Amino acid sequence: MTLRLAINGALGRMGRALGLLVLQEPGFEIAAALEAPGSPAAGQDYGTLLGRAPLSVAVSDSLKARVDALVDFSTPVASLARLEECVKTGSPAVICTTGFDEDQRRCLRSAADRIPVLVASNTSVGIAALLRHLPALARELGDRFDIEIIEMHHRRKKDAPSGTAVTVAEAIARETGRSFPADFTFGRRGAPGEKPPREIGVHAVRGGGVIGEHTVLFASEDEVIAVTHRAGSRDLFARGALRAAAFVASAKPGYYSMDAVLG
Repeated sequence: MTLRLAINGALGRMGRALGLLVLQEPGFEIAAALEAPGSPAAGQDYGTLLGRAPLSVAVSDSLKARVDALVDFSTPVASLARLEECVKTGSPAVICTTGFDEDQRRCLRSAADRIPVLVASNTSVGIAALLRHLPALARELGDRFDIEIIEMHHRRKKDAPSGTAVTVAEAIARETGRSFPADFTFGRRGAPGEKPPREIGVHAVRGGGVIGEHTVLFASEDEVIAVTHRAGSRDLFARGALRAAAFVASAKPGYYSMDAVLG
């Protein structure tokens, strides 16, 4: 069976990486390539824009027919517009965009009553595995260990902290009885005083072309544990997104994370 995919944000860095990967993967084909209204690429062949053979798939600004899965790497506003179209067409959705506010998150959950919606701030299988185990480590180490979260990305990243850092923070908060964001501080400056016992710091670093690096530090008076994940290429996220797309294509309506993809 061949899965027909739509890519939203098809000409962004991740959209291109995903498009090129799909062309190499048996079992997948590109059914729609979506960009913002007014895009200069509108109407052009997506395969040609990727530097490959024509696909007979023209870049458009909306999803007009059902696909087996839509994968979204765009912006919160564009993501929600495509999600509305997914509900109308009955298309499962993999939402990889970050930076949603609380109202927008409620829209994601509302759509999941009608279609499968998988929301992943990071589609790396390694990050998904870490999210399974890091919260338990935080609970086992207890309050003797301070916790700090540090993320680094390329200079062009628009939101901070990263969606992955927020996901890690929320997972640790749930497991350790903390509240997010009340028990967290985002960067420090001046003279903030001593670190409160249960405060977790979240720090964003931007520079160069760094694809993504996330570190969680556990520090006591005597020892430090550092857990780090580094992304070596965007293909890592594209491969994870394809796994997520294959999952939602056969899933029931509901709200999912990459943990469900791991099984």
